[in-house]
Amino acid sequence: MVEAPLQFIRTREPKPDWLKVRAPGSENYIRLRGIMRELKLNTVCEDAHCPNIGECWHHGTATFMILGDICTRACAYCAVAHGKPKALDLDEPDRVADAVDQMRLQYAVITSVDRDDLPDGGAGIFASTIREIKVRRPDTRVEVLIPDFKGDYEPLKTVLDARPDILNHNTETVPRLYRMARSGGRYPRTLELLDRARTYAPDIPTKTGLMVGLGEEHDELVQVFKDLRGVGVSILTIGQYLRPSADHAVMTRYYHPDEFAALKRIALGLGFVHVEAGPLVRSSYHAHEQADAAQAALK
Repeated sequence: MVEAPLQFIRTREPKPDWLKVRAPGSENYIRLRGIMRELKLNTVCEDAHCPNIGECWHHGTATFMILGDICTRACAYCAVAHGKPKALDLDEPDRVADAVDQMRLQYAVITSVDRDDLPDGGAGIFASTIREIKVRRPDTRVEVLIPDFKGDYEPLKTVLDARPDILNHNTETVPRLYRMARSGGRYPRTLELLDRARTYAPDIPTKTGLMVGLGEEHDELVQVFKDLRGVGVSILTIGQYLRPSADHAVMTRYYHPDEFAALKRIALGLGFVHVEAGPLVRSSYHAHEQADAAQAALK
């Protein structure tokens, strides 16, 4: 049974209380920021204006953004700069692994900008980063949040051969809104990547994330849930889209926490092993808990 969406909330109203977070400034946040600066690393936490940066960094977790800080695509929802990237930094995997070691992380998330200018889309750097982390900290679990590599199967296999603990590729929105929101992306390509990952490495759980508030309809979201389960995705995150600036895609409305709870119930009912759904949820939010659930389901 499909649950009806709850009351529409106009975006002209002040930001709801459930979206207000305290400015970061804890001692551990400052320490981690210092490590990032010293090693000249980028984090999606900062570049994508993540609202959870204070909470995550305070608890000693962060999402590293490799392959530079300039994306070759210009997705309408994304705060990361786009344009012509700088030359590839072959030392970056070592620096990321050094940071993971210094921070004593038990769980590391590695993502990147899109690098359509590279023959392998940056897959080799992803693989090197995974391996370098495992050398320094064999017990640290590594999740990768990868681009679509323009649909090329070989880069995906390169990443999977490095044995990440979780393979994540975000769906972002419903098919109807791809042309508006996701420059260069294709919904069938996203499903194909997730399907290929499960086929090639069935012991590596797959994960994806969705934003709401871009103009999607309730039934469209439910259909995406079904499509994702159809290709074996086990972990799903659902969060509120927040417009980074007036130059980005318009946010159509705020979702109430009760709506996120309803979407979570639907997704779990379709068979997802773990679902994180809430206004401030982002792809790497509580990532270690998601991985625990997925690994337990494989046993």
